[in-house]
Amino acid sequence: MKKVALDAMDVRILSAVQQHGQISKNQLAELVNLSPTPCWLRLTKLKNAGLITGYRGQVAVDKIIDITKVFVTVSLKAHKKSDFDRFEKRIQSIDEIVECCATGGGCDYVLKVITTSLFNFQALIEQLLDEDIGIDRYYIYMVTKDVKSTSLSLSKLMEIKNRTSE
Repeated sequence: MKKVALDAMDVRILSAVQQHGQISKNQLAELVNLSPTPCWLRLTKLKNAGLITGYRGQVAVDKIIDITKVFVTVSLKAHKKSDFDRFEKRIQSIDEIVECCATGGGCDYVLKVITTSLFNFQALIEQLLDEDIGIDRYYIYMVTKDVKSTSLSLSKLMEIKNRTSE
């Protein structure tokens, strides 16, 4: 995949958007120390390049209702492209599965599942097994405490990249 070249101002704009979400043109310009029109033109360019994939608010759901958070590693029975496609298509349609990553190594996928109870989590797993979407084995890891959950610091990452490419 072709990478997009960014200068320091682009990184500041992306970092501000990452930290503050969708803010006004004037607020963004003030945060990155650039006049509003050039700032907005750069932001539009970054959006058009597909670098901003959306704006989200982080909601503390656990302060509203009790939740059960589980990580699940999944290995499939077979490893043809059609097996992966079938599994991934089904996973896309399940709201409780909030993240799914294909992995190399000891398992095929790692899922992050959030439900309202352990009972509901177990019902979801049993449903997936009954559907025969190719699951050979799975292991669950109950989350007992969130220790860290942040977004990647784009400015820090670019700093490291620039140091190592010199």
